[in-house]
Amino acid sequence: MVTGEAADSAVEQFTWGHSDLSVHFATAADGTVRITRLAGPDTSGGPAGPPLPLVEITALGHGSGWSGPRFIDSALGGRLRYRSHRAGREGDEHRLHVELHDPASGLTAEVGYSSPDGVPVVRSLVRLRNDGPEPLVVQSVSSLLLGGLPSPDVLDVHRARNDWLAECRWSVEPLRVRLADIGRGAHEHDSRACLAVSSRGSWPTDGHLAMGALRDRTDGRTWLWQIESAAAWRWDTGEWRGGSWLAIGGPTDADHQWREHLLPGAEFSTEPVALALGGGFEEALAALTAYRRAARRPHPDLTALPVVFNDYMNTLMGDPTTAKLLPLIDAAAEVGAEYFCIDSGWYDDDAEGWWDSVGAWLPSARRFPDGGLRRVIDHIRGRGMVAGLWLEPEVVGVRSPVAAALPDEAFVRRDGIRITEHGRHQLDLRHPAARAHLDAAVGRIVGEWGVGYLKLDYNITVSPGGPLLGHARAWLGWLRSVLDRYPGLVIENCASGGMRMDGASLALAQLQSTSDQQDPLRYPPIAAAAPTAVPPEQGAVWAYPQPGYTDDEIAFTLGGALLGRIHLSGHLDHMSARQLALVRDALDTYKGLRHELPRAVPWWPLGLPAWTDEWLALGMRGRGVTYLSVWRRAGERERLLPVPHLAGRAVTAEILHPSAPAGRVSWRPGSTELLVEVDGDRPVCLLVRLTGG
Repeated sequence: MVTGEAADSAVEQFTWGHSDLSVHFATAADGTVRITRLAGPDTSGGPAGPPLPLVEITALGHGSGWSGPRFIDSALGGRLRYRSHRAGREGDEHRLHVELHDPASGLTAEVGYSSPDGVPVVRSLVRLRNDGPEPLVVQSVSSLLLGGLPSPDVLDVHRARNDWLAECRWSVEPLRVRLADIGRGAHEHDSRACLAVSSRGSWPTDGHLAMGALRDRTDGRTWLWQIESAAAWRWDTGEWRGGSWLAIGGPTDADHQWREHLLPGAEFSTEPVALALGGGFEEALAALTAYRRAARRPHPDLTALPVVFNDYMNTLMGDPTTAKLLPLIDAAAEVGAEYFCIDSGWYDDDAEGWWDSVGAWLPSARRFPDGGLRRVIDHIRGRGMVAGLWLEPEVVGVRSPVAAALPDEAFVRRDGIRITEHGRHQLDLRHPAARAHLDAAVGRIVGEWGVGYLKLDYNITVSPGGPLLGHARAWLGWLRSVLDRYPGLVIENCASGGMRMDGASLALAQLQSTSDQQDPLRYPPIAAAAPTAVPPEQGAVWAYPQPGYTDDEIAFTLGGALLGRIHLSGHLDHMSARQLALVRDALDTYKGLRHELPRAVPWWPLGLPAWTDEWLALGMRGRGVTYLSVWRRAGERERLLPVPHLAGRAVTAEILHPSAPAGRVSWRPGSTELLVEVDGDRPVCLLVRLTGG
């Protein structure tokens, strides 16, 4: 609810929010509007320094007021004056719109805030409209801007490296490490330095997750954010008049060669961002997880959580045939898989290889004789599973007939030249011919063949400049249209594993690939940290047991996926009856707990994992039950795990996986800790259930 009152003749104040979120605004005598306080239900404390305008904008001919790399002090942002605000509610979502205007240029900016009821998260975006007489070339615009945060002296900054095969690697350090104290009192100016993190290329989470956090070490207050862009983004933070600022937005000219030409009357909307508040990182992440669940598209898969078998990882590796698939399908059905996805290669009829010839998405006659691919799909359904196919819709190989059939305008171009990367062209889904091509492919695969699962991959990254933002938005629009036409279809979002693990994609796709990592000993830190980026019921984690593995190795490989979405693979068709029983036991365990995952809140009793940690742990807090995945890759044979939320309760601890435990667990009520002991020096992964009053 918003209330407006004049505190005095110089300043008008108004407040917006709900029981778990409070945002205070003040309009100064010069007409500029600022956020003076942003708080959740258990966070308090006023601003540490002066607030900033609601929006910062740079445009050609309108630079900054204090030159440097910081995304603050823009000339346009400082000239935007308050016009009006309006508040409302749609269902469980509270909304606020604040309209600002720059009389000099004629630019109007409407800042839109929203928040799910009862969740301390604010979502923000900015809509620009050129109401002036001259064109305006925008070079950057913030989606959310906050000043008045605590000093860098007390702030820690969290960010997550996200590289191919090494996703979700969080680190934390004092912000002051990145921002030298230059002695503001002597210079009467703040440092021009800032900590800036941005995307690179057209993979939105290549290099870093589109996330970050600031935490006040003195009281634990945490500001955790995600940028909801399938294209490009940037956030930066720095020192500002005794406090700190945070600026979050989409692509910029400086970072991504992006500019928006706003003709008179034209409009542009920024990429949305969501900011969660909490008394610590895990509390803020719990709020962000609740927001993600509220913001995404509803789908029955998100509560059913069926087990998916995919033939790729450490198995067929893009070389499917009828002869290879039929026994694998039978084995997957025998252990209890519910979906069977045929991964890449099903379209390959080219003796020179399929990488640079893809795009037509027609089945190979060479790979699937005697009934073709339809025979294999029918066999999947005949074994009681839903059939799935891999597709890389946005790319067209340079040798594909589609490359010549579609007009140049249907592809992403720079300076009139088609982008070519790793033997592929990039479609531009803003063009109707590109969209019609993909609609025909999906209509054939889903509408005619009856495929119920699509793994949508994306294995090239191109320059983010020029049309990439427009294409990314058209891509999301196309995904919506596919799900509108086929509401039961399940879509897995993949880009070389986790290179497109962004909030915009997660709001539409039912599953998210977390990695292409093939080494079961290197997957645990990815699996353990994945719930920071994706709710557990959407995070697809590979489990690829092999017939050459020992029983312990099979249990280790399967165990790491039990608190996410199992993506089963491996040569099950070559396994012994005993080995298949181990796989079946793990899947039965998963099916017994999966109903808890759509409501569970992740936490990390040993802290967020580092890449080389010997012991790692991921917890899920459900309703009256807590689950823990505990990995021991090397080192000591026992470890104490603090479980403070179960203090004062009579707790029972039991190992659910493996069925023949390779260790022991015991609850220590006095210290509210779980003691985990493992046998021998081999790697072990245990799934533990804690229940209590």
